Amino acid sequence: MKPNSPRNTLALAVTLATAMTAATQSSVVLAQDDEKFALEEVVVTARRHAENLQDVPMAVTAISGDALTLRGAGDISELAQSIPSLTLEPARATNTTLTAFIRGVGQQDPLAGFEQGVALYLDDVYLARPQGAMLDIYDVERIEVLRGPQGTLYGRNAVGGAIKYVTRRLSDETEVRLKGSYGSYNQVDLVGTASTALGDMFRVGGTVVSLTRDGYGDNKTTGDDNYNKDLFAYRASAEFLPNDDWLIRLAYDKSQDDSNAVAGYRPFPGAVSGAPVLGDVRDTLAGATELPSTEGINGNNEVEAEGWMLSVDWNLSDTLTLRSITADREDYTESVIDFDSLAVMDFDAAVIYDNEQFSQEFQLLYNSDKFNAVLGAYYLDATASNDFDVVLGQLHPLGITAYTGGTVDTESWSVFADLTYFMTEKLSVTVGGRYTDDTRTADVFRGQYLGFSSPFFGNDDALFLKATSDYEAEKTFTNFSPRINLSYLLNDDMTAYAGFSQGWKAGGFDPRGANLVTPAVEKGFDEETLDSYELGLKTTWLDGRAVTNVAVFYSEYDDMQIPGSVGIDTNGDGVNDDFVGTVTNAGQAEISGIEVEGNILFTQNFSGQFSLSLLDAEIKEWIVGGVDVSSQRTIQNTPEEMAYLGLTYNMDFASGDLSFNANWSYKGDITQFEAEAPIIDQDAYDMVNASIVWQSGDEQWLVGVHGKNLTDEDVKTAGYCFGFVDCASSLGLEDNTTIFYGAPLTVTATVEFRL
Repeated sequence: MKPNSPRNTLALAVTLATAMTAATQSSVVLAQDDEKFALEEVVVTARRHAENLQDVPMAVTAISGDALTLRGAGDISELAQSIPSLTLEPARATNTTLTAFIRGVGQQDPLAGFEQGVALYLDDVYLARPQGAMLDIYDVERIEVLRGPQGTLYGRNAVGGAIKYVTRRLSDETEVRLKGSYGSYNQVDLVGTASTALGDMFRVGGTVVSLTRDGYGDNKTTGDDNYNKDLFAYRASAEFLPNDDWLIRLAYDKSQDDSNAVAGYRPFPGAVSGAPVLGDVRDTLAGATELPSTEGINGNNEVEAEGWMLSVDWNLSDTLTLRSITADREDYTESVIDFDSLAVMDFDAAVIYDNEQFSQEFQLLYNSDKFNAVLGAYYLDATASNDFDVVLGQLHPLGITAYTGGTVDTESWSVFADLTYFMTEKLSVTVGGRYTDDTRTADVFRGQYLGFSSPFFGNDDALFLKATSDYEAEKTFTNFSPRINLSYLLNDDMTAYAGFSQGWKAGGFDPRGANLVTPAVEKGFDEETLDSYELGLKTTWLDGRAVTNVAVFYSEYDDMQIPGSVGIDTNGDGVNDDFVGTVTNAGQAEISGIEVEGNILFTQNFSGQFSLSLLDAEIKEWIVGGVDVSSQRTIQNTPEEMAYLGLTYNMDFASGDLSFNANWSYKGDITQFEAEAPIIDQDAYDMVNASIVWQSGDEQWLVGVHGKNLTDEDVKTAGYCFGFVDCASSLGLEDNTTIFYGAPLTVTATVEFRL
């Protein structure tokens, strides 16, 4: 049996769980004569009011900023190692564009027109686009991950779930935090945070961040680093508290990512150029940044994102609060995508993303002994645009370029309500609903040119050959999504719940679609819905020294939106010389699973954290040309098995506290797209991390060493499949399959001073 087989992994998980239970049982006797101790209560705002995580009757995980610091977590992608049913990866050829999936629901296409299936929030503000959304972890209070459809409590409706990144509130005392890190590949991270109170009613604060690192690999053509990092960001905030009934918070953040363009690894030699397969999977031969194909953006690669938020909380009475959240965000990206990852100009792309959004949300919150209620209204006005050239430079001496320009506007308004009634001291019922009205407006043009770039990207000499798309369209989608939940307190330490919730996402328009070839493109693609049924049990045991939460769910996913693109032969010569979008509303999928997570405090100094998810995700119907091809399709970015075990030991050392943490995670097989492609898909793998952190007794100094991916696994995170093997279609002449990999083994040392 293979070391990484699911059977071996599950057996190991059972063995570990048994060992942990045995250790816990023995610790009961040891603790009888010791001072009573218990796990700290975790407070979350998943239901729009502060409450103990164990009292929330839904599948939600919360990780505190202190816990993330002890792990040395760098960005939110590391959450996926320990949280059940969660996949977070950087999108293909990027550092900061987010691909997120929860329970088999997500979206990995970053183009305008495709909305994410998992909602990401930065301090209650929904981030409408994935560009710049791979948030680095700094100045964070906690991160909450809610699994399953969300929409009756706050913000934007989400089919798969929500991730809430919550920054630290400002203190009423002066605080300063200075953090420096140095690690493998010349990693140098600097974080400075300061805040102070200006009188009794006003507080100000800010954080400045510089994150740099050499590449994990080399570009053998240009001499640049591959997979490097060069990011500068800052965040400023102010809080005004005129009295106990008011909280007014203003925040602004900006980030500038100037990391090099990421190019993939080629598993096959160049079919025409004869370029060899390189020995290191993180090295590349990509030359697009220095070729005419990307001169329109000067071979540049950058992501700039910024936004402001104004939130106002007004306590109208002891039970009633009115909340307003106003926000505006925008981001701009210039990106080089070298599909062929070669020095030749076979299949290159220059890309510009330009996104803006404005949102306004009102919430009326009521909390009493018998009722908890949320009434809300949400408005979103967002514009997403993309312009890109796809240059097929070896098909003609002057090059063939396919230009795509697309803008998709979304104007959405919704009203929602969520009411919890405590029927008895033990039994509560929650009913909720959301009505949403989404209007999508698209303006799309696609044209083919003779030349190594298009006029949009500065090539005025390009010869226009033909248009494949040229249309404007508008469509409105409406929906009502209900939620119901029953929660029963079996005893003071055990809560059972059962619920049903519906998720919904509006349809839209494919900017890659060729309406002059297929007129139906102008009609857009349809909305998708997901009906989710969930049973859960939350337990606290061993006198508060252990918690275990279990969720079992079943989902029916209808008309799931699956974008893609394939090469096409427009002149009948047997060689693909263009491409076209292939958005599909797959008929139906069924996704079910079980999720287990918990914490155990064996002794006052020794604790364990564990999680496990087992998923059965299957596409039941997918009609193409009147034929059901569901047996040849699978759910992307969704491993059937996931497991995590972390152990932490604390001890007194040098007038402070020394913490040892080691964790192991396992992911089952992952397919990158709905059609299996073994060459780019990731087989099951393990990941091992470890940290040692010392904190002084006065909590002013923190020193840590963090080792990640200690077994140096080469993990595929994404890929492009336009080659001759395993791929749905080819584009270019060089057998263009490329693969992107996660970080290798790294070690980082950190020193932090707190005042």
